[in-house]
Amino acid sequence: MNKIKVLVVDDSALMRKIISDMINEEENMEVIDVARNGEDFFNKLLRMNPDVVTLDVEMPKMDGITALKEMKKKNINIPVIVLSSAAKRSAQLTMECLESGAFDFISKPSGSISLDINKVKSDLIQKINLAYEKNNKKQQSKSEITVDVWHNANRKIAANSIKAVVIGASTGGPKALYSLITKLPENLGVPVFVVQHMPEGFTKAFAERLNLNSGLKVVEASDMQFIDRNTVYIAPGGYHMEIFDDKRIHLNTEPSIWGVRPAVDKLFSTACNVYGSSLLSVVLTGMGRDGANGTIDVKNHGGVTISEDKSTCTIYGMPRAAFETGKVDIVMPLDKIANEIVRIVVGREG
Repeated sequence: MNKIKVLVVDDSALMRKIISDMINEEENMEVIDVARNGEDFFNKLLRMNPDVVTLDVEMPKMDGITALKEMKKKNINIPVIVLSSAAKRSAQLTMECLESGAFDFISKPSGSISLDINKVKSDLIQKINLAYEKNNKKQQSKSEITVDVWHNANRKIAANSIKAVVIGASTGGPKALYSLITKLPENLGVPVFVVQHMPEGFTKAFAERLNLNSGLKVVEASDMQFIDRNTVYIAPGGYHMEIFDDKRIHLNTEPSIWGVRPAVDKLFSTACNVYGSSLLSVVLTGMGRDGANGTIDVKNHGGVTISEDKSTCTIYGMPRAAFETGKVDIVMPLDKIANEIVRIVVGREG
């Protein structure tokens, strides 16, 4: 069996050892080398040709973001999983890394030296497997839709009747959401609610990054916050976000759904009880089926439902699950979704 070849990059010798041991315990992968900083990483990257890289964010000589930008410049297409602490600077750098092409990230449980990093072992192994599969998939199954734009011919969608937009995403979501939200106009005229599966400590940095580059105001949502038009509310990591008739944000720590909190289903299902047929939902890239039940609820209340096409998904899991409910109105690639939201909400092209 050909094993997935992994290069582990971290400035801590202890972390390099622990991470390597976790990976080497798996039958289908092995660590072929380690690097102690960005410069060391680059020298070994070109020589070792790994399948996947795990990359520490904060390192001497060359940090993670600089290394990723160098990879982009040199057109090196090896998937990178960033390992980061939730400290403010580290979280901000992680968002930059995702924008610069990192496949995904793992949060170190207790800072840059995490002796308890075994807590995230299953997450790390899963993402290494996904990154490898995504990078090595040569052809798509003919049974899966891959289209320019697909509309459910039986459903007519009236422009100008939408009062709120809800969006859900997971793996690959930060890049997808950055692409989508920064294209929306500042006068969209409705609130936008977003659930991105992301650990505590990172959603604030994500919202701040989006806010810097968007026409709309983007904030990490807070409990009992009034809902305003032309504002994007990002559900904070570790909290479900719900919408009720008082038109305020409600956060809670009720049990996870599908193993995640915040959950897309929670947001979609409560929002459609408030906005009814005036709600537009979007399911973007991600693993699993969170958002599928919420899509059913939105459609059953008369709302409009969109899912991302496989061709632009990092992981075609959540959009596939949503589509397979039979309740999706429109399937389209990511680069067309912002314009479609504007067309439906405002009644014009974006």
